Amino acid sequence: MKKVFVLSILFVLLSACGGEKNKSMTGEDEVTIQDFFDFFPVLILPANFSDSVLSKKTKENDSLLIGHQVYYQFIPDSLIKKVFDAKAQPKIYSVGKFGKEKEELYLLTKVLGSNKKAIFITVFDKDNNYIAGQPLVIHGVNDPINAKVTIDSRFNINKSVIKRLSNGMEVKGNDVYALNAAAKAFMLIMTDSLGEAVTELVNPIDTLPKTFKYAGDYGQGKLILISIRDGQREGRVNFFLHLEKNNKNCVGELKGEAVFTSTNVAEYRQGGDPCVLQFIFNNNGVTLKELEGCGSRMGSLDCTFDGVYPKRKAAKKPEKKEEIVARPKPKKK
Repeated sequence: MKKVFVLSILFVLLSACGGEKNKSMTGEDEVTIQDFFDFFPVLILPANFSDSVLSKKTKENDSLLIGHQVYYQFIPDSLIKKVFDAKAQPKIYSVGKFGKEKEELYLLTKVLGSNKKAIFITVFDKDNNYIAGQPLVIHGVNDPINAKVTIDSRFNINKSVIKRLSNGMEVKGNDVYALNAAAKAFMLIMTDSLGEAVTELVNPIDTLPKTFKYAGDYGQGKLILISIRDGQREGRVNFFLHLEKNNKNCVGELKGEAVFTSTNVAEYRQGGDPCVLQFIFNNNGVTLKELEGCGSRMGSLDCTFDGVYPKRKAAKKPEKKEEIVARPKPKKK
């Protein structure tokens, strides 16, 4: 009898130590708002999300699944229906939560449909009332837009977007959002819009004279341009560089004046600029060589202006056609 009593006590103690398990969110259990919050794992900020994660075909963890009945109990269904068709029945998964104690609580969910996937952010006030929500990232089939989102330690949402145009060019944009609790919305606080990409580069020194031997344009394609023009003084040249390399992971520009150190070698050195660049000319092209690191000008220290670039043929000027002016016939006397 004593053994049975001891075993019973041990069972009770072990059960108490085990703690309560999170309730199922599939609709089988009765769920409170606190149960709903507890279901989301804690996120450590900064946190990064991108649509490339949504595009991967991976098996989802069904233990994170949230039923529509439960989700819409605390969050308006209009939030998801703005992105997904009204008849769609996408699956909803918890991603994580973050916030400050006795202040707003943010929840992230992943919503997966047959042709579209998205990550949503929602926020609740200290009294557990819903404030606002919006999609962070949306990924669709054959979508020409790629997006990456970073949520920083101040809860700002930094969104970078790259849009591929039909001409092969890409345009980039950056937006920063933050919660405005009074307006019950996430407000755009900073933007660098996508705009429209031009099909050809604009050369800011194109109209300058190009009379000396190595003046002209170098580089292949529309995304690489090394433009050389006459300098204001003898022994100097003006230059403009625009390079896009490594699948556009390295993009940069540099404009300035280089000084000839020999008959075919010029160098760019500017006080306060760590970049020192050498131009080595020949009749067929130019070789760029970094003497001091210029990688920061290309978006990454791993990038470089170094390379051999062929000289472009000068565009032929259209021939002026001689205008034929009809002469009046002499009057008969």
